[in-house]
Amino acid sequence: MPALPHSAPPAAPPELHIASLVVHAAPRRLSGVREAILAIAGAEIHGASDTGKLVVTLEASSTDDMMARISEIQRLDGVLASALVYQHADTLDAMNEEIDDGNGS
Repeated sequence: MPALPHSAPPAAPPELHIASLVVHAAPRRLSGVREAILAIAGAEIHGASDTGKLVVTLEASSTDDMMARISEIQRLDGVLASALVYQHADTLDAMNEEIDDGNGS
């Protein structure tokens, strides 16, 4: 009896993962931490305080990529702590879908 050919499983649709974090850095190392975070693909800093707190968003294409980027931030010299505030993942198609705002626009 001949073996049935194996078909590859269908490819998963492309995804977008978004996360926000509060990162607390040693104030004297804040400048270096900012530069290192901005060098990470998909990272943006939306706010910072002189006491070393940063509001950071990350975008990645997979859970593994997102976890690697969060870990990279946590391991930066001068980072004291980080807290995940928000995380969302969906397909690119769903993320780009128009949403009715209730006003017909």
